[in-house]
Amino acid sequence: MTSSTSLATAAFVQTEGDIRLVVDGRVLFCHSERNPAIFVGQGEADISMQRGNFSIRDYVQERLALRHAWLDQAAARLDLRAWVDGPVLLSLSLQVQDNVLRLVPQNVDAGINRLWLRVPAAADEHVWGCGEQMSYFDLRGRNFPLWTSEPGVGRDKSTWLTLQADNEANAGGDYYHTNYPQPTYISSQRYCLHAVTTAYADFDFRHQQFHELQFWAVPKAFEFLLADDFVQLVSQVSSHFGRQPRLPEWVMKGAILGLKNGREHAQARLDDALDQGVAVSALWCEDWEGLRITSFGKRLFWDWQWNSTRYPDHAAWVASLEAQDIRFMGYVNPYLCNDGPLFQEAQEAGYLATRVEGGTYLVDFGEFLCGVVDFTLPAAAQWFEERILRREMLDKGLSGWMADFGEYLPIDLKLAGDADPMLEHNAWPVRWAEVNARAIANAGKTGDALFFMRAGYSGVQRHCPLLWAGDQSVDFSRHDGLQTVICGALSSGLLGNAYHHSDIGGYTSLYDNCRTGELFQRWAEMAAFTPVMRTHEGNRPDQNLQFWQDADTYAHFARMTRLYVGLRPYLQSLVDEAEASGLPLQRPLFLHYEQDPETYSIQDQYLYGKDLLVAPVHAEGQREWTAYLPRGDQWQHLWSGERYAGGQRVTVAAPLGQPPVFIRVGSRWQATFETLADLAL
Repeated sequence: MTSSTSLATAAFVQTEGDIRLVVDGRVLFCHSERNPAIFVGQGEADISMQRGNFSIRDYVQERLALRHAWLDQAAARLDLRAWVDGPVLLSLSLQVQDNVLRLVPQNVDAGINRLWLRVPAAADEHVWGCGEQMSYFDLRGRNFPLWTSEPGVGRDKSTWLTLQADNEANAGGDYYHTNYPQPTYISSQRYCLHAVTTAYADFDFRHQQFHELQFWAVPKAFEFLLADDFVQLVSQVSSHFGRQPRLPEWVMKGAILGLKNGREHAQARLDDALDQGVAVSALWCEDWEGLRITSFGKRLFWDWQWNSTRYPDHAAWVASLEAQDIRFMGYVNPYLCNDGPLFQEAQEAGYLATRVEGGTYLVDFGEFLCGVVDFTLPAAAQWFEERILRREMLDKGLSGWMADFGEYLPIDLKLAGDADPMLEHNAWPVRWAEVNARAIANAGKTGDALFFMRAGYSGVQRHCPLLWAGDQSVDFSRHDGLQTVICGALSSGLLGNAYHHSDIGGYTSLYDNCRTGELFQRWAEMAAFTPVMRTHEGNRPDQNLQFWQDADTYAHFARMTRLYVGLRPYLQSLVDEAEASGLPLQRPLFLHYEQDPETYSIQDQYLYGKDLLVAPVHAEGQREWTAYLPRGDQWQHLWSGERYAGGQRVTVAAPLGQPPVFIRVGSRWQATFETLADLAL
């Protein structure tokens, strides 16, 4: 770990022509009159939302280069001007706090609402992070707007699926759209930069000589963390944002079966799954509160109380499940449909956000309207925790839930205390995660009850015990299918999110795009080597294959759940490691092989812990697959037992049921791993 001494001696250094901040050989800041590091200005945003999809434009009225700098060495402060004799428009103070180097903007001119920072870059540099990125792991060569939103359907402007979604509801998305952005990146120069802000941002990594970071408000600080290697750096980052709560052990007993057609359906599916040899840890019935039918498909009734028609005598039923050592899980989000009783209760208490001109603000979620519980009001947050999460859910037998829709906060509503919705929008997923975490903590169930989220932002790590990758399309597509889940796990994992998983088989089925048995099987193969296995019937369950409807898929799924359970001792060791060091369970290859440059841009395979390499098949119709094995170790193919030297690409047989997985030869877990092949028979 970088020593406090090296940071304590960090200082701006003025040489002929420029001012630099260099720490342990890393150039973190470089300013000259010809190449200024800071630009400021004014802009006018134009933002509209349609069902979580945002159209964002900015009219930049002025952009000034702060070319002229005066260094106060004693105060460790840099005063910046646009003109030699002009006023100081902004100062940068250099501070060190708890092994974090901070550049703190001060004396900011009141007229500034846009800021651009240029960070020195190397031509061969790699950059990762910016939250959970689904399309590109190495961010170099592209820009990434950072605004939590629906990621979109298809996310590729060249495809027919994305075009259809765009034409219908501006819902096609693009490569940078994500539920979980974060103004944080990790550089291959072994430093991390984090901007302390919730404002809209755009991190641009397209220039060879610098990274340009744009903000629609002046950040409170720019924070740098440095280390001698990536393992230390990722551990520091995790500690900085707060360790993710520990994954409960009961989850590791099998798959979570996602069902949404009432108690009779759920019980029948569970009984049959157990008979078929499926290892099951929980039932996840997201329709516990009821259902409504829309043109998008089967939607939930967003009033968070047990629906006695769909789930009669729920208390006795949940008790019978617990007697079988099977948990019950549900669904919740921070909105209340206006045709449900909880909406009226919240509205009468003044807990809902309002329109600027007065009256309750209603959000259109697609053929139904909802109120926004205002979490900037402490009483509203406490009401949601106690009235819904405690009384309706935890106290009535739920062991966890999907905590959905943290990314939808509109920017034209009025919040308590005149909080700025433009700054609250990105902060909302963290507020939502904290509400869930507090409810569980106050019930004494931290480490036992489990909620999972798709939305996030800086600081969500310390509250949310499990990320989920969101609503992938039910296909193998490059920007919205199976492989995007791997990229999402790797990018978010570097920023302190140790636990990640996805809907097995995908979720979004639109425009005749339907799930196949092959897709479900390939997804299940990957999921067996992730922290959590969970199925989902999808948005249109009647039009998509479910695992119990096809004999081969059913048998394959059962084998994969047994494989997952066979990995339980190893998984528990990785959870211990995550708790102690913050290292993610799914890791980019370079985390442990940083001397191998081939590993830096690989985004479709990962290390599961240090001792397994997983290269999921993410294309249709493939029965062979090529994987890169990092140099420095020997690798043993899980299924054939054949060994390969590292530092090369190898092609192995990959029939359904045998995902490309390699054991690091010499691992203390090797004997355990070698027994896994028998479990999948």
